[in-house]
Amino acid sequence: MIKLYTFPKSGHAHRIELMLSLLQLPTEPIVVDLAKGEHKQAQFLAINPFGQVPVIDDDGTVIADSNAILVYLAGTYDKTGQWLPHAPIAAARVQRWLSVAAGPLAFGPAAARLITVFGASFNSDEVIGRAHSLLKVMDAALATSVFLAGDQPTIADVANYSYTAHAPEGNVSLQPYPNVRAWLSRIEALPGFVAMPRTVVGLQTSL
Repeated sequence: MIKLYTFPKSGHAHRIELMLSLLQLPTEPIVVDLAKGEHKQAQFLAINPFGQVPVIDDDGTVIADSNAILVYLAGTYDKTGQWLPHAPIAAARVQRWLSVAAGPLAFGPAAARLITVFGASFNSDEVIGRAHSLLKVMDAALATSVFLAGDQPTIADVANYSYTAHAPEGNVSLQPYPNVRAWLSRIEALPGFVAMPRTVVGLQTSL
């Protein structure tokens, strides 16, 4: 039973919930109340000094950072090598999109959502502009590829799914990007897919 320190509205945490489910790994979710500052208390800082979710505890092996956790889970539990391929070119393609998840995605769609969901003080025009710049690149890439790193889903797709799917919550429309929307649907059709709860903000206010 893998312990997952999580928060329901965190896209970073959802990446790990999704990966655990796709790999059919038994999980014990432990909700960290970010609103009450539990992630900054000594008990939590002892397992992640950065004070961030997600963190996993796999029978004493503690891993923090969502992308690092994805690498660990795929490397440890996916014996097929699909989710984290070992061939240099395939591995490089995955790494490229992990970097996107930690960079353009975090500072674009994720940041835009932080404004509407958590009241972050980013410049909305700036981060929404970054989001659309990223989505244009993703849409072009997905015009010739079924998934981000090739014909099979990998941790690259898991890392980029949550904040892309929830971009409308940050007033970022996905309507101009048909290939991105088709890709989201393919991920949602995978056995074991679990959705992240939607927040009725931004372009989602009519839900």
